Amino acid sequence: MSRRTNGDNAASPRKATFTTMSGMEVPAAAGPADLAGWDPQMALGSPGQYPFTRGIHPAMYRQRLWTMRQYAGFGDADGTNQRFRYLLAQGQMGLSVAFDLPTQMGLDSDHALADGEVGRVGVAIDTLADMERLFRSIPLDRISTSMTINAPAAILMLMYAAVAKGQGVAPERIRGTIQNDILKEYVARGTYIFPIKPSMRLVTDTFAYAARQLPQFTPISISGYHIREAGSTAPQEIAFTLANGLAYVRAAVASGLDLDEFAGRLSFFFNAHSDFFEEAAKFRAARRIWADLMRREGALSPQSWQLRFHAQTAGSALTAQQPDVNIVRVALQALSAVLGGTQSLHTNAYDEALALPTEASARLALRTQQVIASETGVADTVDPLAGSYWVERLTNQLEKEARDYLARVEQLGGAVEAIRQGYMQREIQDAAYAFQRQVERGEREIVGVNVHQMDEQPLAEIYRQDRTLAARQIASLTDVRKGRDSGQVQTALARVGEAAQSGGNLLEPLAEAVLAYATVQEMCDRLRAVFGVYREGSA
Repeated sequence: MSRRTNGDNAASPRKATFTTMSGMEVPAAAGPADLAGWDPQMALGSPGQYPFTRGIHPAMYRQRLWTMRQYAGFGDADGTNQRFRYLLAQGQMGLSVAFDLPTQMGLDSDHALADGEVGRVGVAIDTLADMERLFRSIPLDRISTSMTINAPAAILMLMYAAVAKGQGVAPERIRGTIQNDILKEYVARGTYIFPIKPSMRLVTDTFAYAARQLPQFTPISISGYHIREAGSTAPQEIAFTLANGLAYVRAAVASGLDLDEFAGRLSFFFNAHSDFFEEAAKFRAARRIWADLMRREGALSPQSWQLRFHAQTAGSALTAQQPDVNIVRVALQALSAVLGGTQSLHTNAYDEALALPTEASARLALRTQQVIASETGVADTVDPLAGSYWVERLTNQLEKEARDYLARVEQLGGAVEAIRQGYMQREIQDAAYAFQRQVERGEREIVGVNVHQMDEQPLAEIYRQDRTLAARQIASLTDVRKGRDSGQVQTALARVGEAAQSGGNLLEPLAEAVLAYATVQEMCDRLRAVFGVYREGSA
């Protein structure tokens, strides 16, 4: 039977029903009825004012653009340093460091479990010597640096501070962020080392140290990105991320820190996925919820109520099929983050489903942000989507569903207990399975994967790693061990173990060990000896 085409009203709809990526109903047209009883003054306020739905700054990007912070790190420190300097020369505003899996797991490059993983998904950092090479000729008084590191986050932060000090940069001028979000590792990612309780102590010790010694450094970036990459829905991403945030806040207060002393320096990290309006609304809803949660926790400063976040386009949305199409995906995802009011942004390179980015693909990813900033006009007015019937309905619905999840987590006893019981993990797994089934049935269309497929040739250029890298890194590590003062190292490591046993702040003895050129593994092993290692279901 042929399809009638004599007018839109006569044509059959493409599908029987429409839903967002997270399964929320999409009406044919949103209108005033969708916002019945909605008070825009209470729900929106003004930009820069509670509840911060419209952004945390009154002028937003009219005053200052978001930080264009491309995520990079591969091979050894020298190679990554070259990529950093290249990106800065292309107009990047800040650095974002990826570390290899051995570093993330607190293992040195010559450990048996590091075999085949040295420098593969990030840069290998074994000692302060590597960090010094990583930031050679990069002025740390003018550049802020974000570091995606969790279990050994305190150690890498201390290494960064030591490099800055070596450059003559005063501690109070160092700007940057460590991810340091260990809870989401138990939920979604798996690069944890210690059990939950001592891991939380390490996080709060880092809060206290940063407040005293590094007043402009952000001691945690609470990540929903990896929760979403594991397959969560948008409401789950909001709820589980903010639930983890509450757990850190409460742990820090319980350790004796004043809430308003550190809350204004917390940051978040979200995924910018493919459902354009849902993603923009997600960021707006998250700000509104966090502002309310922090007031309920007793924060008095408006700065403590503000949710600041970095966004990264969705790595899980990149396809190996027709990889050039990823350029379009990334641009639209980035635009949703900008319209949602992000403070900084990473755009993925189109070839990342196949390999690490080449210089050319990394430059194009950065240019994508620069085009959005300079040519589209979307940064010229604050929250340009505000008042849209559909966007406000989505924002309200995302808020409701996220709050429902938050209530369930609270009923279970908070994020730590919800993780211990596997609640967050099960919810994410169920959502991921449901989405994959939709793709397999063709209910979710992905260009090049289940629609608009074609025969294609492989990319002419992809990044290929130097096979001699691991040997060079191990040789460098061996040289550092030979050249350092072994007695000084052992004394410093003994102090780390003593602080772990006694309950004192761990950062001071770790800083001493860093300056003695102790390795990441040596420091983590001293903590493992006291804390043990995490087993699923334990605390």
